[in-house]
Amino acid sequence: MSGKLYVIGVGPGDPELLTLKAERILREVPCICVPKGREEGNSLALSIVQKALSLEGKEIIEAHFPMRKTKSVQRSKDSELDNKWAETAETILSRLHEGLDAAFITLGDPAIYSTFFYLYDRLLESNPELEIEIIPGVSSINASAAKAKISLGLADESIAILPANYMGELEDAIKRFDTVVLMKVNKVFEQIMQTLAEMNLMDSAIYISRAGMEDEKIFKNIRDAKKEDLNYFSMIIVKKER
Repeated sequence: MSGKLYVIGVGPGDPELLTLKAERILREVPCICVPKGREEGNSLALSIVQKALSLEGKEIIEAHFPMRKTKSVQRSKDSELDNKWAETAETILSRLHEGLDAAFITLGDPAIYSTFFYLYDRLLESNPELEIEIIPGVSSINASAAKAKISLGLADESIAILPANYMGELEDAIKRFDTVVLMKVNKVFEQIMQTLAEMNLMDSAIYISRAGMEDEKIFKNIRDAKKEDLNYFSMIIVKKER
């Protein structure tokens, strides 16, 4: 009998935001797969779990995925990425075929920009009966809104979530939606600031860096954010007044 795979969102950084269900399953499974963007360095997702519970006696499977963009969850034109996904899928399947349950952990919530869905189809290709359960987690979007003490949407207000690399669509999105959440804004921060200034929306924007982590920063006046405050784990929430 094959084991079961749990895909677990571990939240944005604060171990106290790990859900009760996630913590229970992580205590029970004998092996945990940890995605990493770089071979060197530590996994942030793993560090969150380590602060919440002991991993003594568990097998930790590190899966290194080069940090390159691809929109397809089917197949990438990047052979190195494809090989890494296939290798990780085989490693996970080998444990499941031994009858062991396993967990794949991911930052935030698995449904929002998670590495796991690049693996999902590969896992099911040769194992269509594979049992997979996805455990939702607190996303950085939820954590940021909570820390800033704002509502992302009320009544019939509309919400858009965009990676910040879609700069060409930013102005249109802000015009169309009541709230716009821009993810990973550090590389295009100045361009976003310019667009907000041109649209007279500087006072409607909040900048959040490393939400839920020990060194989080929140700027309700976005003009106060400096270059040293920019971070890969950063976002801007634009909340227009109706």
